[in-house]
Amino acid sequence: MIRALDLTDQPTAERVLVVQRLAYAVEAELIGFDGIPPLHEDLATLMSSTEHWLGRYSEGELVAAVAYEFPDADTVEISRLVVDPSASRRGHGRALLDHLDVLEPRRTSLVSTGTANTPAATLYLSRGYVATGQVEIAPGVTITQFRRG
Repeated sequence: MIRALDLTDQPTAERVLVVQRLAYAVEAELIGFDGIPPLHEDLATLMSSTEHWLGRYSEGELVAAVAYEFPDADTVEISRLVVDPSASRRGHGRALLDHLDVLEPRRTSLVSTGTANTPAATLYLSRGYVATGQVEIAPGVTITQFRRG
């Protein structure tokens, strides 16, 4: 089940924070960099997020979430896609992205991930995204930017 998340609801935000930290800890290991801002975000900051959120539930438990924004009328920008590592490789991230495509159809979709995060890059490429560039965020650590549309 996928539904919109209200991060002003503390129990919801607390679970998102747990999933986010677990997911970004895996990415930090993959890319060799633990300075990923959401990895260190606190509950108050997460609860004040202006992003839109969708969550995917399995057996009543939130196992994945996607956050997104609209930089302009034609674009959706995925700012976070997190999956609890205990539920990874089961299609939760793909299901959230598919749902977002239906819910918010836009001409352009943007996303980025750590260049060394092969599972995430593979997911985006399989959904029609193309790599548009890389940005160095720390010495020897890059993120790849993707675009579709």
